[in-house]
Amino acid sequence: MSKKLKIRKIGNSLGVILPKEVLDEMCVEEGDALDYTANKSELRLVANDPNFAKEMAVFKSLSRRYRNALKELAK
Repeated sequence: MSKKLKIRKIGNSLGVILPKEVLDEMCVEEGDALDYTANKSELRLVANDPNFAKEMAVFKSLSRRYRNALKELAK
């Protein structure tokens, strides 16, 4: 479902207020971090997973270690 949000002035910046229903659906609350990706016409917010950074660090170390095996599997 698509709804409109209004861009508002917040201090010296501009921002968007997320409705409570959206915050509940994303399982986030005040002080939590959100990751975002943006392009010319789209903004995507994703709830930040604290374990994700640890998992990516493990992946990076393993991908270096098993680089050749991963290249073979990718064929």
